Amino acid sequence: MHVRKGVVALVLCCLMLMGGLISPSALAAVEVRLFDLAYQDCPPELAEGSVTSGGTTAAANCFLITGQAENKSGKKLLDADVFGRIYDANNNSVMENRTRLGAIEEVPPGITPFEMRMTIPKELVPPLRLEQFKASGFSTKVR
Repeated sequence: MHVRKGVVALVLCCLMLMGGLISPSALAAVEVRLFDLAYQDCPPELAEGSVTSGGTTAAANCFLITGQAENKSGKKLLDADVFGRIYDANNNSVMENRTRLGAIEEVPPGITPFEMRMTIPKELVPPLRLEQFKASGFSTKVR
């Protein structure tokens, strides 16, 4: 089923490119450097949370990851996917087998502060280690 959806999406993109509805540059992901990373507990209004997996719910801790995003493209980027690895104090991976952690809605040209909310299982113990963070976005909305 997933393969069929991918093929349909690829055919639609090709048709849109040939018809001039989108430009090839709109499809190219632009890398965004993320640096000065830090985290803090979520404020009370954001702190309520749970982690769900396979129909079960577990208690969770909420953190805000903050940092700076550097966009050298000269264009505003939209929906920049954030990738990275997060480990707890015992070297356990916070997001096992997953490196996409979230997204930044808009990244204007230059250096911009960002923050994103992370909910992690309560049994994973801080301090957290944030590693290999980067992002990539597009100059037009990707649907």
